[in-house]
Amino acid sequence: MPERNLQPGLHGARGVRGSDAVARRLDALAGGIVTLITARRGLMARLHYLTRTNHARAAAKAAGLTVTDRTIKNWLSGKRQPNAASLEKIEAAYRSVRRENVSKHLLKRLNAGGGTRVEIHPLNQSQVDRPRQRVVEYRQMNVRDWGPIVAAWAADDDQGLDAAWTDGVLPDLGSQWGQYEIVTNIGFAA
Repeated sequence: MPERNLQPGLHGARGVRGSDAVARRLDALAGGIVTLITARRGLMARLHYLTRTNHARAAAKAAGLTVTDRTIKNWLSGKRQPNAASLEKIEAAYRSVRRENVSKHLLKRLNAGGGTRVEIHPLNQSQVDRPRQRVVEYRQMNVRDWGPIVAAWAADDDQGLDAAWTDGVLPDLGSQWGQYEIVTNIGFAA
């Protein structure tokens, strides 16, 4: 692991962990409700998504939404409004259930045709002094096995996703793979 012990922002370089960029892209591919939860429409859409079937209710409870059916009924009818803590729980449960529901379909799309082409944009070094800048260029690669990545993403396991991306995918870039642990962006489509 050539680069794990370095501090990428020490001299002014900017970027995010590659696994975080992958998670953001998977969230974008998964889609979902775009209206904010603080708006009535966004709250209602999330509550309907989490309560329309028994399976969805069980998944919501497993994800941390542990309010009574009566409370949910009052929220849906508009008699009561959830407090800030409940809104956070609803959002977290929605995100968790949504990830679980779309992960199989997303995995199938990403693995189709022998994998998916990924574009890796290196970290931004514009604020780094010239003598300390390193040559890091835009790279492309084909990821053939998305199973561990999507499984960790669906489980909301940041450490597992980082391990799956950094130890499972990046070494395919060759001897300089450590330069791509911190990136500006990672792009792929499914």
